[in-house]
Formats: sequence, structure tokens, C-alpha cells
Amino acid sequence: MQTQKTGLDFKGQNIFVGIDVHLKSWAVTILTENLVHKTFTQPACADTLSNYLNRNFPCGDYYSVYEAGFSGFWTHYKLKEMGITNIVINPADVPTTQKEHLQKDDPTDSRKLARSLRAGDLKAIYIPEPSTLEDRSLIRLRATLVKDMVRFKQRIKSFLHFYGIFIPAEFEKSGTHWSKRFMKWLNQVSLQHESGTQTLKILIQEAEQQRKLLLEVLRKIMTLSRSEKYATNMELLRTIPGVGFITAITFLTEIENIERFENTDHFAGFVGLIPNRHSSGNKENNGDMTFRGQTALRKSLIESSWFAARLDPALAMSFNGYVRRMESNKAIIRIARKVLNRMYYVLKNKSEYVSGVVK
Repeated sequence: MQTQKTGLDFKGQNIFVGIDVHLKSWAVTILTENLVHKTFTQPACADTLSNYLNRNFPCGDYYSVYEAGFSGFWTHYKLKEMGITNIVINPADVPTTQKEHLQKDDPTDSRKLARSLRAGDLKAIYIPEPSTLEDRSLIRLRATLVKDMVRFKQRIKSFLHFYGIFIPAEFEKSGTHWSKRFMKWLNQVSLQHESGTQTLKILIQEAEQQRKLLLEVLRKIMTLSRSEKYATNMELLRTIPGVGFITAITFLTEIENIERFENTDHFAGFVGLIPNRHSSGNKENNGDMTFRGQTALRKSLIESSWFAARLDPALAMSFNGYVRRMESNKAIIRIARKVLNRMYYVLKNKSEYVSGVVK
């Protein structure tokens, strides 16, 4: 006598999950290979999703996707630990219809993700190791502190200007601002009333405290750069004229592994050092640099390229040739691409850069 099977077994079947991630909740859509199972909202918890899949689709092969954003990659790591094959994608790369664009909500977004995942239309972004992410956070913290420091300094200058207190002529040059002599003068400034004087002193203390924090972070970054993980590549990158300590460690923590880039074009695309292109028929129009890419890397690279154009004879010759037919700000972009090619070469081949070669 045959007995009725009461257990579920989805072994060999693929289950696709689209996740629209938010701070406190996730919109989730689950598809099988042929059916739409369900769209629902759950707490922002990978354990809850894993338990649901194991309960309703036991022994299945689970595939999930969510968009990169504020939530970082902890969800990705957690889902992988639970046996779910997850990818993270750029939100701009999700195929969509006009109707979905005009009637956008969380369930719609999760359905788009699940549908595109099942169709194989999504390309995953690179996910760095957790240790690299934490190293990267230290470098990015320095950049944030530098921006804050600029704001604190501007706040003090605005305060002085508001009350008609002019900086002495000996400190007019920007290079003398915030030197020891300037800070000594600044601490001696007093206003007509005690409240104004105290306000200025507090603003100065704020700037000095920020400077101490910045120096502390810089020391930690220097220690990090000497670690086994980064020391060799730091030495290689520093052989390239114009590439300084901060630029080198910023690139190493952002890219993690140069081997993931197939060629220099792929590397330039990641940084965002390629032009927009709008072509149709016989008309070709190459515009400014694409908005996609790593803004911090691109900015750091362009700053370094101004130094490289002065220090490297080959780059100086190229720059002089470019400025004969274009603005210097556009010419430096082409120099930046050459510097980027050099960075790719020395990291890929583990060899120092030899000055004077134009490629």
C-alpha cells in the first residue's frame, strides 16, 4: 500500500528572490522558475527570509538580489552564510518599463529585481572583503574630516570679517594661514565684549580639536599603509610621479584587487574617467566625463595628475601638446588617464614605473 508524501522537496529547483532593502523593513518578491509565489513585507532581517525559504521551499537552490545603497554589504554577507546565492547590483542597471518608472513603490521594485534575476539580466557589482571595507572606512573618514576642517576655518574667517577684524598683511598669503604664528595671533584677538571673545575662542578650540583628530587618523592610515596587505603595492604606486601617499592608499582600499579589471578601459570605467557618448547614424558626439564611477578616486587622480604633469618629462610633453588644441582642464583629464594606465601597469605586473615612457 502506497503512503501519501507529506514532505516538501524542491531539490534541483531554483528559487529567485528580489529584495528592496530599507532601514526597518524589506519588500520581498519570490519567484519559482515558472510561477510568481508571493510579494510581501518583512522585517529587515536575513534570518527571517532564510527561515521563510527553508520552510516553504526546502532543499531548493536560492538566489537573491538587492540594490547597492546605504545599507552596505552586511546583508550580502549574511545571506551567503545562510546558503543563499546573493548578488548586489547598481540600481541604475535594473531593467524597467515606463509604467514601473511612473508608478514606483517598494513591491514594484522587488518584483523588478526578482524578474530580472530570473531572466539573467542583472550584472553583479564587485563585493570587497569585510576587512577591506573597514580599511576603506578609515580612509574615507580622513576625507570627511578634511572637509569639516575647511568648514571650521571658513567659519572663523567669516566671524572675523563680520566684526571687522582684518587678518594682518603678513598672513594674507594662503600658505601662512593656520601656521603657528597665525594661531598665536588669532588667540590674542579680542572683541569689545566678553561674549564675543568667548565665541571666537570656542570656534578656535573647535578647529584645533578637529586638527588633532585629523592627525590621529593620519597616523593610523600610515600604520595601515605599512601593513603586509598594502606595503608592497604602496611602494609600487609611489614610484609613479604625482602619486602621493594618500592617493595610493585611497586607490588600494577602493579597488582591493587589480586582477578584477580586465584591462585599462575597464579600470578607467570604474574610476569614471571615460566620456559620455551619444551617437546616432553618422553623428557621433562624445561629451564630458560620465557621472558613473568613483568620484573620490577621480578627484584624487586629477589632483595627482597636475603634479605628474610637472614632474614627469613624458607627461609634461603630452600636456603641452594637448593645451595647444584644448583647455588645460580638459588636457589634464587626458593626463589623468595616462597616470591611471601607469597605476594599472605597476600593480598588474608588480614592477616599478620607469619615468620617461609615453604610452
